[in-house]
Amino acid sequence: MKVQKSLDLSGLGVAMVTPFKKDGQVDYPGLQRLTEHLIRGGVDYLVIQGTTGETATLDDKEKRAVLDFILEVNNGRIPVILGLADNNTAALCKEIETTDLKGVSAILSASPAYNKPTQEGIFQHYKALDKVSPLPIILYNVPGRTASNVSGETTLRIARELKKVIAVKEASGNMTQIMHLIHEAPEGFQVISGDDAITLPLIACGAKGVISVIGNAFPEAFSEMVHLALKGNFEEARPINNRMLRTIDLLFVDGNPAGVKEVLNYLNICERHVRLPLVPVTEGTKNALYKSIAEAELLNPA
Repeated sequence: MKVQKSLDLSGLGVAMVTPFKKDGQVDYPGLQRLTEHLIRGGVDYLVIQGTTGETATLDDKEKRAVLDFILEVNNGRIPVILGLADNNTAALCKEIETTDLKGVSAILSASPAYNKPTQEGIFQHYKALDKVSPLPIILYNVPGRTASNVSGETTLRIARELKKVIAVKEASGNMTQIMHLIHEAPEGFQVISGDDAITLPLIACGAKGVISVIGNAFPEAFSEMVHLALKGNFEEARPINNRMLRTIDLLFVDGNPAGVKEVLNYLNICERHVRLPLVPVTEGTKNALYKSIAEAELLNPA
């Protein structure tokens, strides 16, 4: 049985965007505004350099600079989780061993993309990470991006046999798989939603919270919904969730993080710029987003 870990991932984690200037450089004033916006908004922990952070387009120097900047701005106020993933297991192990992780609370690591490993290959990948990581690991199952699902059986095997893997961010969208995970997970292993739209029902089933995209823009409202649900107060959580659903859907119409960056631009937190091969949202999506925000009164929470 897995020993209870000290890192509590309950509540709202936000997968932070990386703001860019028009010339493509990292926008550090925007990053500072975003970090403060999230902390003031009641976010429980920050997740940096994941998919939403456009990490695939950052070079090593930028990754280090962004990490150091956020750690400095955060100044230990809330936990920081760092995304580290690769489809080359040996290279990822070396990166984990050589990266200065001071100030980081855990590693979020997506299952290898593109290779399409077998379930045994996925297990052996995380076993290798478990051996070298000085920090707790959050497994990230996102088959829509990796082209391979981490089965419930494999996740449970990882949870039971690997000491440092303390949680899974589940973005398979397979409610049956996730419910079985929640029900059968060993004590201390946390199941976290990786999809904003199904966070409420997953919490109702026993999930510990969410690593969110919409939380970049509306941390206060989404945090309120998540924490009400975690307390079992679904009568109050449900209306907040329902108000946000249309906006959540629209965030992903033209890809992530183009949608949420458009909203952050609207909120004067950072500009809408993304790096190729991503492009900004279309005019139609932009108008639909602004309309949904106004109709749901997301800038004036009830």
